[in-house]
Formats: sequence, structure tokens, C-alpha cells
Amino acid sequence: MISASKLKSVDFYRKIPRDLTEASLSGAGLSIIAAFAMMFLFGMELNNYLTVSTLTSIIVDRSSDGEFLRIDFNISFPALSCEFASVDVSDVLGTNRLNITKTVRKFSIDLNLIPTGSEFHSGPIPKVSKHGDDSEEEYLDGSDYLTAENFEKYAHRYSILVVNFFASWCYWSNRLKPSWERAAKIIKERYDPEIDGRILLGKVDCTREGELCRRHHIQGYPSIRIFWKGSDVKENHGHDEHESYYGERDTDSLVAAMETLVTPIPRYSSNMALADESNHSVETAKRPAPLTSGCRIEGFVRVKKVPGTLVISAHSGSHSFDPSQINVSHVISQFSFGKKLSQRMLFEVKRLTPYLGGSHDRLMGRSYIINHDHANANVTIEHYLQVVKTEIVSRGSSQELKLLEEYEYTAHSSLVHSLYIPVAKFHFEPSPMQVLVTEVPKSFSHFVTNVCAIIGGVFTVAGILDSILHTTLRLVKKIDLGKQF
Repeated sequence: MISASKLKSVDFYRKIPRDLTEASLSGAGLSIIAAFAMMFLFGMELNNYLTVSTLTSIIVDRSSDGEFLRIDFNISFPALSCEFASVDVSDVLGTNRLNITKTVRKFSIDLNLIPTGSEFHSGPIPKVSKHGDDSEEEYLDGSDYLTAENFEKYAHRYSILVVNFFASWCYWSNRLKPSWERAAKIIKERYDPEIDGRILLGKVDCTREGELCRRHHIQGYPSIRIFWKGSDVKENHGHDEHESYYGERDTDSLVAAMETLVTPIPRYSSNMALADESNHSVETAKRPAPLTSGCRIEGFVRVKKVPGTLVISAHSGSHSFDPSQINVSHVISQFSFGKKLSQRMLFEVKRLTPYLGGSHDRLMGRSYIINHDHANANVTIEHYLQVVKTEIVSRGSSQELKLLEEYEYTAHSSLVHSLYIPVAKFHFEPSPMQVLVTEVPKSFSHFVTNVCAIIGGVFTVAGILDSILHTTLRLVKKIDLGKQF
């Protein structure tokens, strides 16, 4: 057996008898300072251990979502009608998608951006192939000319008032004019306005009656509106709801459509509500007309990861627009790239990289409102967006890697005067590079080692300082006593 004396010989911490030690005020002061130094350095080390450490690098884009990029948007246009508002996408590879409707929703809004009803359903609009009569036969005016002064009088007099809102300079309006006048004449002969009173075809020249056209939210020419007398008549004059006609525009088609409208209405019922609105045939290609001149457009589109443009404008293949009357002022509630981040993901992003997240939706809340006067007519609003992807690799409590992806972008906007129809353009340019942020885990053993180094180091340095101070004081005392050694 190993004796106790042999075991004592390997003692690294040999003890000095207490009687051989001496306490001093300088030593006490250094001990207090050393204790505070240890606590301060321990706190600093603990804070460093708890702080997230990341490694940032720039690499070629290795996105998990493939070659496509999602764009989410929510934009309010107080002066662009949902009737003609179109979302188009194009890119440098030649992709050109017009009037996207599958993933886009529209809501009519007023000038204060407040919704005025349910979702605006455009419905399937048939392509107009007959814009008028091909024959060049002479025609006489058959429709009544309506103005701001007599419009309400006509609206209250007839069960159905069908109005052609046109512009004299418009090509499509001029194509429609002969067939419209012929159809109006035929309808007058079949349903005498003075005797029958069920239907009348009228016309409004928007170049002269601008205020009347704006009151009925006319933005494209020609616009054919169907005003029903009955349940949609307001007490304070005028019709509350009406419909738009999007059928063929030759004489025969117009007459057939008017016949379909008037057939369900009993004769001599001009002062009665419509007998059966459910009989309105879909062959007349009708849909509800917008109640206001504003539109909120929300939804998403998927685009290729190449430079491209998202355009919101007034668009129609069978209508003309007056560029000076189109106002694309807008307020952006959302415009972001990539998957929508949940609150939990945003918290994780902020935890790892506090400086990220601020540019995920940089345009949110910005307003681009134009006071539409002569000086500000024909203004296109363009936004230039440069998109960079950030990929974050984090290590959670389960020690499993979590992959977070976020797209951030810079935005520069400008107002451009154009000779063409004003539009709102969003030019986007995805970067081929991405930022990779990796969380660097910290070892607990490394933390313990540093704490031990702090304690040992402070203790050792304090001991050295105490020895130097004690020796110096003894020398001073000896000199004062005049002793020589």
C-alpha cells in the first residue's frame, strides 16, 4: 500500500502555515480589485458566449426555389378603374404575359382608398371580332344625344337606357358609330319610345361632356353602359348600379343583344321594377360596371429570375384611351419578393442578423400621388428595383440546421412624361449572387476554459502586483530607518 507520506509528496498545492503568513492593507485592496475584475471579465465572457456569432459570405445564387421568383403586391390606384386595370409581366428572355387574372384580385375603391363593395369580378370577356358593320351604306342618326342636363331625365323615363360613351377622335368609336345608329333606329321602330317606353339607345360625346363621363367612371372608348330602371334607382337621382356591354358591335349583334334585354320586361312597365332580372342572357356579354374610378390590385405573380418588368396599366383590345385622362397615382401597401415570411421567421432573422429585414418590403407605405392637371398629364411612374437574396443557416436548440431565405431590394422611383398611355412600371433585376449568413456555434468547453483562464490569470497577475508592492514598501521602510543591507 502507498503510504500517506508518499501521497503528500505529489501535492501540487502545498500549504503554508497560517502563522507564517502576513496580511496587509495593500494585499486586501488588490484582492478586492481582483475580485471585481474577475466578475467583470466573467460577465463579458458570458455575454460573448450568449451573443450569436455569424459568418457572412457571398456566393453564386443556389436558390432552392428554382429559376422562378414570386412577387407579392398590394397596390391601390385611386384613379384607375378596375374595368380596364391590367397586370402584365415581361422579361429580357421574351416572356410577355398580358392581363394576368388567375392570381390577381381587384377591389373597387374610392378616392380615399376605401373599398366600395366586394371583389370586382371581371369575368370572361369575349374577344370582340366585329367592331362595326363592314358595309359602307349611308346611315341616319338613330340614337338620342345625351348631355349632363338631360341624362337623368332619360334615365328615369325608360326601363332600359343603353348609352354609348364615345370620343370623336377614337378609332373604335368611329368604327362603332354606323352600326350603333342603325341598331338604335331599328330598336326605335320596334319599341317606339313614346308608346312602348321599355328601351332607348343614346350616346354621349365624352370630348364635350367630360364631367358626365367622369361621373360614370368612363376611361375607355367606346364604353357601352346598360342602365336599368327599377331596384337600382337611387332616391337622390340617378342609377346606382349598371352594367357594361362587351359583345359584338355590328348592327345584327347589337339588335339581338337589345332584344334579349327587353324581352323579359312587360310592356307599359316603365314605372315598375324589372320583372325578372335572372333572365338576362349571357349572350349579351354583360358584366357589372365599376361603381368608382379607383381600384386596389392585390395578388402575386411568378417570374423568371432575369431582369424584367411588371406593368399595371389601362389595357383593352377594343377600346381607346385618352392618355391625358389616365392617372396611375398609387399607394403601395406591399411589394415583396420570395416567400412571405411568418412572424416566427422574421424573429429568427432579427435574432441572427439584426440589420436584415428592413428592406424586405422597402416600398411598403409609400405614396406616389399626382395632382392630375395639365402640367402633370401623361405621367408614367417607374420604379427600379435591384433584388438580392440572403440565405441564412441557423442552428436551433435541436441542433438541426434551419434554412431561411429572404429577398431584399433597393428601390429608386421617378416620374416620366410620356406621349403614350401612362403606366406604373416596376423594373426588377435579380442579382446572380447571394449573401450566405451562417451561424457559428460556440463551444461550452471553450467558454469554461476562458472562465478558468480569467480566474487564474487575474489571480496570478494580482499576486505578482501584490509581491512587487509589498517588496517596494519594505525597501522604503528600510531606507527610512537608515538600515543598510
